[in-house]
Amino acid sequence: MRHSIRSFALPLLLAACALGAAPHAGAQGKDFKVALIAGKTGALETYARETESGFMLGLEYLTRGRMTINGRAIKVIVKDDQSKPDLGRTLLAEAYGDDRVDIAVGTTSSASALAMLPVAKEYKKILIIEPAVADAITGDKWNKYIFRTARSSMQDALAAASTLKSGSVGFLTQDYAFGRDAIKAGKEALIATGSKASVVHEEYAPLATTDFTASAQRLFDALKDKPQPRVLAIVWAGPSPMNKIAAMKPERYGIALAPGGNILPVMQTWKAHAGTEGTIYYYYGFPRNPMNDWLVAEHTKRYKTPPDMFTAGGMAAASAVVTALSKVPDGDGDKMAAAMEGMHFGTPKGAMVFRKEDHQAIQPMYHFRIKKDQKNEWDLLELVRDIPADEMPLPVRNKR
Repeated sequence: MRHSIRSFALPLLLAACALGAAPHAGAQGKDFKVALIAGKTGALETYARETESGFMLGLEYLTRGRMTINGRAIKVIVKDDQSKPDLGRTLLAEAYGDDRVDIAVGTTSSASALAMLPVAKEYKKILIIEPAVADAITGDKWNKYIFRTARSSMQDALAAASTLKSGSVGFLTQDYAFGRDAIKAGKEALIATGSKASVVHEEYAPLATTDFTASAQRLFDALKDKPQPRVLAIVWAGPSPMNKIAAMKPERYGIALAPGGNILPVMQTWKAHAGTEGTIYYYYGFPRNPMNDWLVAEHTKRYKTPPDMFTAGGMAAASAVVTALSKVPDGDGDKMAAAMEGMHFGTPKGAMVFRKEDHQAIQPMYHFRIKKDQKNEWDLLELVRDIPADEMPLPVRNKR
């Protein structure tokens, strides 16, 4: 798996880098304008900050620092939608109408991203979704101008389901759209992957809760007499409750915890749970390809930390933007939509492709184990295995 990704991605990346090689920025036409909309204010600001830094690093890498495509300068206009749907919709209309951008990328909140989809259709301009995960984005709310480099909730669920072959599962998540969407996908994914595991309980905790005693006990009671293996799957955005759940000793009931991947500062707090397994979209130490090697080295040099999962997502979005604008330099949305269907582009995870049917980026995921012997503060996970895209039967739901 790793060898095939590396060998396929390398010529893509070399070709992309060549886009920045022409001298005299702007000599061959006006600047390319790109809008990057993110929730830089509010609960998701960490995700937004990572997306922005990854996006700018991606443009730098792909253009060899020139920030040009075939001699035309790239101008990035960054907007903060504060994760508010109404503001996201307004800012995207402003970007297409007043700023006259060629292409837009965004946003952090799924609710805001969903509000932005009709604006792309109205203006007939491309919107690349990163990092919002709601399935409806490439499902019933989709239109032909929407492409997503981010993974979907269903891709997360299919990755997790691929590790659960039998036994009993209980879910803990947050009681809002993200959590309910994720658990719906999780149950469907078990069926889609042919798992024999049974879902015995779903627990939806209040979004701002800090006391998980009652929720955890209900899960323990539901799981404790069910067939082994017994798994309590935690699907959580933001600081994970795993440490608090683990403190209640689920192993008394033969229950193992299965966390979803999270950002590095959260996973740093999991050191006491060595051996616990889960699945993740990206961890800096897993992919082996030139783009990721550069990202890890450069991000560590500049920020003193490795890149995180949303940083990698921002870089993937930048690669899709550069590849699309090189194919359709006039920014025409209809021509670009046609060119981007089935389009391959390099990312820190290796090569991705926009599926023709719904424009979802098809990509691998990773099965991890928390390391026992951590050599430094960021040496957190070991790879159990790559989960290739063809093991995740992602359904098409856009009613095209």
